[in-house]
Amino acid sequence: MLALVVGAPVAADAPVAILDARLEEPVTRYDHGVLGDAVEWGTLRLWVDSCPGCARTDVQETVIRLPESRVFEDVEARLIGLDPRAPGAVMVVESDLSRGARLSLYTGAGLLAATPFIGQPHRWLAPVAAADLDGDGTLEVAYVDRPHLAKVLRVWRLEGDTLTEIGALENLTNHRIGWDHIAGGLRDCGGGPEMVLASGDWSRLVAVRLEAGYLSARDLGRYGSAALEGALACR
Repeated sequence: MLALVVGAPVAADAPVAILDARLEEPVTRYDHGVLGDAVEWGTLRLWVDSCPGCARTDVQETVIRLPESRVFEDVEARLIGLDPRAPGAVMVVESDLSRGARLSLYTGAGLLAATPFIGQPHRWLAPVAAADLDGDGTLEVAYVDRPHLAKVLRVWRLEGDTLTEIGALENLTNHRIGWDHIAGGLRDCGGGPEMVLASGDWSRLVAVRLEAGYLSARDLGRYGSAALEGALACR
């Protein structure tokens, strides 16, 4: 069953910029609680400028409402796109009550692309980044697959309306059960984008790059909240 787009959906091929996105309509139909409580989200609300660059902004509001078998299991809706001045999609974790989580990309027209569901309930993923990670002009998205169990960083490339996995790296994490936030993220300290995460046992800070189709990791020192903040700020 597909999500329901409420309001005036924007044509899939129209040039747009998403101005804002919010998770709304709290629901308690999924008994997972990985983010610290029993409340998830039933809808995603988008504010879309259907004519970016025009003299007059034309803002349309769209609500994407999930079926009763799904929830948005995330801490925020992230605006993404190769042009940060005109983000064209939203990245969010979407969970199915019987198949677990997937990473979904939505536009004003509805679902653009998504990774496969993990495959069983109460299995989650934690987003890391959405950017051109290797400088080839194409958007990649990254998440940690089951950050409390499998602890695998996975990177996918967006090609049209399809996400294709292009790399994976084990023994990395960015979330503890019950946290209402996701640790780490993306930085660029002058040498290109790097993802900053924790080692699987939370003892080390790790920077990961995507280069020539391969993921490589390097140690940044002992893990800690201050060390993580400094690493993300290139200090």
